[in-house]
Amino acid sequence: MTTPTAVLVHGAFADAGSWTAVIDHLQRHGVPVIAPPNPLRGLAADAAYVASVAAQVDGPVVLVGHSYGGALITVAGTTENVVGLVYVAAYVLEEGESLGELQGRFPASPLVSNLKQWTYPVPGADPAVEVTIAEDAFPSVFAADVAAGTTKLLAAAQRPLAAAAFEEKASAAAWRTKPSWALVAAADQAINPEVERYGAKRAGATIVELEGASHAVAVSRPEEVADLIREAVRATS
Repeated sequence: MTTPTAVLVHGAFADAGSWTAVIDHLQRHGVPVIAPPNPLRGLAADAAYVASVAAQVDGPVVLVGHSYGGALITVAGTTENVVGLVYVAAYVLEEGESLGELQGRFPASPLVSNLKQWTYPVPGADPAVEVTIAEDAFPSVFAADVAAGTTKLLAAAQRPLAAAAFEEKASAAAWRTKPSWALVAAADQAINPEVERYGAKRAGATIVELEGASHAVAVSRPEEVADLIREAVRATS
């Protein structure tokens, strides 16, 4: 039996360090794990990057996506050696669907009114728009159940998401052919929990719901996140 490698894909406004405590739990239970950087430049390009990382892993892979990372694993999960998908407070897209379309089915979360716009250079083209969460709103929107000191650090170290990512459509839905698991953060203020539930149910995922959990559930509840990943790894070994 081969133990799949868990490839952890962070979402917008975060980096791979957000998985640190989850990685610790997985490693202590003998699960091979890597957490690559997510470029956060657009759905197609970011999914292609995640797919390339997965394809270069020796052996089977369980892709784990937090937030926007869920949209990426939905597309990248079609890679041949991917054997399972785990969504953590994440978007679960259908083929041909965008983040904006999925979100638009439900009331907007507080995130929408608390985004700050920036620009970044694009060679040979006009500057493009990227977004972060306003620092004063970050604690309540992203990490309400995380210690205040840690939240200040997370807010200062945000990685912006290209605004165009909200309009790009998913080119595939790997959950149609691969088993999936999903964790719903019931107190999420960044993604409406109904968006998480809807996508997970549509995908036929095995669902775990954590009451009181914020969007930063991998930081605040790492053991429970790791337990779900371990369940997926066991099931696909």
